[in-house]
Amino acid sequence: MSTYSLKSILATFTKPNGTKRLIFNQAPIGGQSSKSLILMFIALPFVEYAAIFNPYVFNMLGIAQAIVFFIIFLVFIMQMVFVIIWMNNKKAKKKVLASWNTYFDDIDLNLVLAGGSSPYREFFDRYSALDKNLDDNALYASLQQVFSELKEENKELLEAMNKDSKD
Repeated sequence: MSTYSLKSILATFTKPNGTKRLIFNQAPIGGQSSKSLILMFIALPFVEYAAIFNPYVFNMLGIAQAIVFFIIFLVFIMQMVFVIIWMNNKKAKKKVLASWNTYFDDIDLNLVLAGGSSPYREFFDRYSALDKNLDDNALYASLQQVFSELKEENKELLEAMNKDSKD
């Protein structure tokens, strides 16, 4: 198990401007780039269109069946996109979790990446305000400060979550 740098971990989950990615980028940790996934997702409907509406298949199906097949297969493509994004994001979290825990053992990565109500909901806003040219030690110290501020601001929510997890 390799330990990834803090910058690599954050590059996996954030865009260059510091905002959170919807499709995690595994390129910084040796995986597939999110740009290639996005290009594949954009190409899928065009590939489907070419497969269904080419002269050979279109003459076999007719206009009504071709349109119905296109709509049905488009639904399958949308489901496939959702599953691929979910698997990619799950795999990225699993790969960096051990490294994250070496830096921040008391901060749950899932709470940082959560989209809903979380004590660390504003993490990406605060991270985007940091200087990106910091070395690893300065970045770690800055993030420790950010997490301590977020804990202090959201101590009621943290206490409620801790009480709920103990019950």
